[in-house]
Amino acid sequence: MLGLIAFSTLFTHVSHVSAASVNAIRMWTAPDHTRLVLDLSQSVTYDLFRLHNPERVVIDLQKTKMNANVSKLNLPDPVLLSIRHGKQNKGATRIVLDVKDGVSPRSFLLKRAKGKPHRLVIDLTPRQNKIVKFKAQQPKSKHKDIIIAVDAGHGGEDPGAIGPNKLYEKQITLGIAKALAAMIDAQTGMKAVLVRNGDYFVKLRNRVKKVRSAGADMMISIHADSVKQRQVKGASVYTLSESGATPDRIAAALAAKENASDLIGGVMPGQEVSDPFIRNILGDMAKRDGLDSSEMFANLVLTQLKQGLPIKYGKPKHARFAVLTALEIPSVLVEVDYISNPKRERLLQTKAHQKKLAQAMFTATKSYFARMGRLHQSAPTIHTVHQGDSLWSIAKKYGVSVSNIRKLNGLKQQALRVGQRLRMPQS
Repeated sequence: MLGLIAFSTLFTHVSHVSAASVNAIRMWTAPDHTRLVLDLSQSVTYDLFRLHNPERVVIDLQKTKMNANVSKLNLPDPVLLSIRHGKQNKGATRIVLDVKDGVSPRSFLLKRAKGKPHRLVIDLTPRQNKIVKFKAQQPKSKHKDIIIAVDAGHGGEDPGAIGPNKLYEKQITLGIAKALAAMIDAQTGMKAVLVRNGDYFVKLRNRVKKVRSAGADMMISIHADSVKQRQVKGASVYTLSESGATPDRIAAALAAKENASDLIGGVMPGQEVSDPFIRNILGDMAKRDGLDSSEMFANLVLTQLKQGLPIKYGKPKHARFAVLTALEIPSVLVEVDYISNPKRERLLQTKAHQKKLAQAMFTATKSYFARMGRLHQSAPTIHTVHQGDSLWSIAKKYGVSVSNIRKLNGLKQQALRVGQRLRMPQS
């Protein structure tokens, strides 16, 4: 038994069940909190309270045994220092979380859903988000940079679609998102904001909040689809439906699947994302313009994806995606391919193909803002590598940084080849 001295704020959750077990514990470290997820054999009754000096969060699981191995968790993290557990009277299990000062716990139970077992979710949040605050990037020049929000779908407890060879959609989307963000950041006058920059869960409504808090001028949400027919392949682009109902049954089913991300990822009951469609949308000119801009950008993305990549639907499709509700800016959801196709799955996990997909979206982004008169697209400057050239000497010649040359050309090593052609960033 673990000795405890005094406690404050007792939370009791009652569920009339027989003996249960904790079969697994998973941890996800996000910028603003740490999440623990306990997989349960069935629903449980539990108490949660805090202890001070030192700071601890205690969970007493009634009539529950511990079958999970906590030693495999990557600890300490920015919030959670260590985990220990022990047996209590009457078959209870006590879990003690050693946390840093100022950490507030929140917990809730989730029922079985979408292949997930009963779960106990515990979020540990530092007061006032002391660890990391999400801030909009400030422009470095007197002209405001064009800010592109890049949203990697799924993450953390929510893996998204899973391929035949067990590749997770959340891995693909993050890889493409990071490649796209690097290209945007290498472009003068443009800045990228990653909605998710690691393997952690972000609620759908919080994704939209982050897009808005960054002052983004555009949002691109990246996904990979999955169907039972393994031969299906190709990309598609979606925008928010203009009417309350989605007439296309396939698009409606996809939107329902993507909108269920909160349920799979673990959203506190009663806090699920509300209906994304806003009443009288067509009466609001700003939102009408946003939908028109999204349609225009979606067509530009499809045009670029068609250059050497398979396409599932040649025109933009429309559905009620919760993540696309920042209606004041062009917002699209790109399904880059079908992870359920084994050949496409193998291709999607390669960096080269992820970069190819990112390049198509990046080119479409530049084309859109060039048409809007906000980005001047001149012919790219190409440098042919000569004997004795180095990245440093080339960067100095063109007045650009070595890192931007690397990002723009996807260079990983210092060595250059004579005759190699390099695109130069705009200075």
